[in-house]
Amino acid sequence: MDDRITLAHGSGGLASQELIEEVFFSAFDNPQLDEADDAARFLTDQGQWCMSTDSFVVQPQDFPGGDIGKLSICGTVNDLAVAGATSSLISVGLILEEGLSMSDLTRYIKSMAKTAKEAGVQIVTGDTKVVAANQCDKIYINTSGVGPIKPHHYPYNQQIPVEPDHAFIINGYVGDHGMAIFSSRYPDQVNTPIVSDCACLNDLIHTVLEAKIQISFMRDPTRGGVAGVLNEIARSSRLGLKSKPAKYLSEMKLPVCANWWALIRSTWQMKASVFYFVRKTTPIKFCKSCTNTHLGNKPN
Repeated sequence: MDDRITLAHGSGGLASQELIEEVFFSAFDNPQLDEADDAARFLTDQGQWCMSTDSFVVQPQDFPGGDIGKLSICGTVNDLAVAGATSSLISVGLILEEGLSMSDLTRYIKSMAKTAKEAGVQIVTGDTKVVAANQCDKIYINTSGVGPIKPHHYPYNQQIPVEPDHAFIINGYVGDHGMAIFSSRYPDQVNTPIVSDCACLNDLIHTVLEAKIQISFMRDPTRGGVAGVLNEIARSSRLGLKSKPAKYLSEMKLPVCANWWALIRSTWQMKASVFYFVRKTTPIKFCKSCTNTHLGNKPN
């Protein structure tokens, strides 16, 4: 591992995994952390609960389809949802740069409030710090959330192993969020308008779990995108995985000019899509349950 932190350590790839395993896991070793999931599961007098935390440093803070405020709520709600939990309470931590306009701050806070209300969660506590100009990029946000796991959703959390007879399904387009951020940073490089798919997934995932479909694995492909999730599964299951890019890129709103472009896009973030592994006998039932929600009407 490198002797200094680089941007690669935050990308969700191999460098990120090495940082997590060699520095964080070795120092914080405990059973919940060892699961290496997006949310920690723990037992209370009221049954199984989950806790998750996430930090947001997106640049630019405003992008087609959302902003850093909306993103910060969706991220934690989704991390809990793919763990089988229902988001309940959220905390917010803000690091603000001296000179940030009050109008921008107010807009991001209102965006957070609106997204939380739509997702059915409450922001119940928080903290704010201000740093000198040029000490951060306008605003950084951390959100943490807790929520219960319904008893009949619990079997999903038994970590059913991914096996050769499984298929993977994605309920949306590949890489829209990452592409929207890229086009906002470099507008002269992208001629086709594209909008981030940033949204809360708890309603979609709840519908799928209520359909009692045997799901071996769920993940929202944020850092590292679909490629990152496939590599994670391949490592943990010791299986090779076969994908057909034409399948999940067929309905992309952005023209694919070359194979390398499709490959790069597969590593970019998605914010309103879930990556599922299910038995090959269940995709039709799965897709029918997805179409009952506004985010699940185009399963790939």
